[in-house]
Amino acid sequence: MFVEYTWLVPLVPAICFILVGFFGNKFDKHNGGGYLAIFGVAFACVLSVLISIEFFTSEAYSDPGYVTQQFTWFVFPGGFEINIGYYVDTLACLMMMFASFISMLIFIYSLGYMHGEGKRKRRYFAEVALFVTGMLGLAISSNFLEMFIFWEIMGLCSYLLIGFWSFSHPDGDDKADNAASAAKKAFLVTRLGDVSLMAGLFVLLFAFKSLDYTVVFDAANIASVDHNLIILASLLIFGGAIGKSAQFPLLDWLPDAMAGPTTVSALIHAATMVKAGVYLVARCFPIFCEASSVLLLVAIIGGVTAFFAATMALNNMNIKKVLAYSTLSQLGYMFLALGAGGYMIALGIETGDTALIAAGSLGYTAGCLHMVNHAFFKALLFLCSGSVIHSTGTEDMREMGGLDKKMKITSITMLIGSLSIAGFPFFAGFWSKDLILEQTLHASQFGAAGWVFLVLWILAIITAFMTAFYMFRMWYMTFRGPEGKNSKHCHGESPRSMTIPLMILSVFAFGFGFVLFFGFDSLLCIEIEHGQFRVGGGEAEGFEYLVDFFTNVWTYVTIALVLLAIYIARAMYSKRTIDPAKFNKNGESWLYKALTKRWWFPYMYDQISWKLGYGVARGVEYVDKNIVDGTVNGLSNAVVGSGDLMSKAQTGNVNNYAAVVMGGIVVLFVAIIALFFFMGGL
Repeated sequence: MFVEYTWLVPLVPAICFILVGFFGNKFDKHNGGGYLAIFGVAFACVLSVLISIEFFTSEAYSDPGYVTQQFTWFVFPGGFEINIGYYVDTLACLMMMFASFISMLIFIYSLGYMHGEGKRKRRYFAEVALFVTGMLGLAISSNFLEMFIFWEIMGLCSYLLIGFWSFSHPDGDDKADNAASAAKKAFLVTRLGDVSLMAGLFVLLFAFKSLDYTVVFDAANIASVDHNLIILASLLIFGGAIGKSAQFPLLDWLPDAMAGPTTVSALIHAATMVKAGVYLVARCFPIFCEASSVLLLVAIIGGVTAFFAATMALNNMNIKKVLAYSTLSQLGYMFLALGAGGYMIALGIETGDTALIAAGSLGYTAGCLHMVNHAFFKALLFLCSGSVIHSTGTEDMREMGGLDKKMKITSITMLIGSLSIAGFPFFAGFWSKDLILEQTLHASQFGAAGWVFLVLWILAIITAFMTAFYMFRMWYMTFRGPEGKNSKHCHGESPRSMTIPLMILSVFAFGFGFVLFFGFDSLLCIEIEHGQFRVGGGEAEGFEYLVDFFTNVWTYVTIALVLLAIYIARAMYSKRTIDPAKFNKNGESWLYKALTKRWWFPYMYDQISWKLGYGVARGVEYVDKNIVDGTVNGLSNAVVGSGDLMSKAQTGNVNNYAAVVMGGIVVLFVAIIALFFFMGGL
């Protein structure tokens, strides 16, 4: 009943985008069409829940594990057929529900946060409605081309929204220029990944003659296709995920994207955009698991990104950038989990070890659970930072401090978000992060590349320590200690339209992880029967997870590291019993400078752009001037020269004209005879 209306999930926000874009100020003069945008995403949220309930209680959930409906869009010569439609399975339901729900709360929050933007609110609400349309359309797409179209819609919207203040910034022209540069950087860097993804889709189309999920993910079709083509397609598709989810080495655009409004940052980091890369890898598991080397690469990229991004957050003074680096790091955890789990599944398929396949499925569960947990606590943290910035007028944490008395709700909810992302026991982030660490260590016991996972596990443990430290450094610098310059002029707590979403999100940031113990883990697993992958439908372990967690000695090691990190942060930035300057030589140590310069990633980007981009541009300019323009100019000169030459033949003498005509007839006759001769006609 509801599933057949799945197409309405992205369509209603898309209609709201059009209505708000053209008539937003007429419908809702004070909010620029904000209530209409909220209605659109709220409709999508309610419908997503109804669709999910219907699907989970249907026979299709068990077999074949999905519901799909599509029609032919167009057909290429040679039998290539492109369809358009929807594909509903557990992963799609998960993405629809959390993306629409969190986006709805961010839209409501935006009513208060963006109230001073005047007529520009119409543009803002139109663009965020289209942004959510892109994410929801991507979640329900039934084939890769449809998915790619929505993928690009999100890329366009991220460019527009990051550069929202590029024409006029409340803090001056320099900030406006910064926003414009950040938007261009995000657009260009993510395009590199998009080109890789598009190339991967061409390989899939060549190999499978179709881009439909039901065709590409079918076990019999996979077995009949050249294995090397599948590996090539998987690597190219993962390149797209690296760009969209800002993983190493295409990670530097995301911190700069903080130049946009904080609500945009919350959308990009929590509900849309960067989650698309994780979703893509999770969606493509049936082909990724054809080669353990591909999953090993996924895990390495994730583990390295998690570690390096965490180091860059350690000494940053901008509250939004600290959260941006934490996003990079947490996304790295998700890729690490998917890589570790997929690696075990791939090895299990190669060796026929069903126990190893089942163990690998837990890695998939860990990655998906952390994706949802992260969406809740990251949205909460960004909106809390927006509340602080809204009241103090600064993003610099050195100008904050002592805000807990003036902003109690923001202080408490941000503390809940910080505890969750730090992996503090019993908060949502604790369960998923501990499961990721457990699966990474488990993967180290198998295959020739097992030692790589041991190294990644060590990096992940250190990352957990750093995460707890920099998150509580941020919280203590913002809410505790002496008041900073801007704290003295704080406006107090934010309006209800901003604080109510914070309170709702804090409930999920604390409690969503408990879904593991009430049978919902069966929805987040991946099952493999006779080579056929199916998301969900596994056996629920319930409270067995609880036993596993607290009988594992490494769980206590992680908890001890988290508590130690929080203690050190408190001693440095609240009690002031430890001077941070002693560790960084007052900012003069090599490591401190390296972290401040973001491991020279911006410099590397500039050099590549200058050396490679400039060289390519010079080459293009040469071709344009000397070949394209040269050819056109040569043809025009030839025409002009011919005209001049022919004009000299205009003598006005009839005898001359008759001689030319006769000569032409003779030449034509000889040419025809020669043609017959060479064609064998004579």
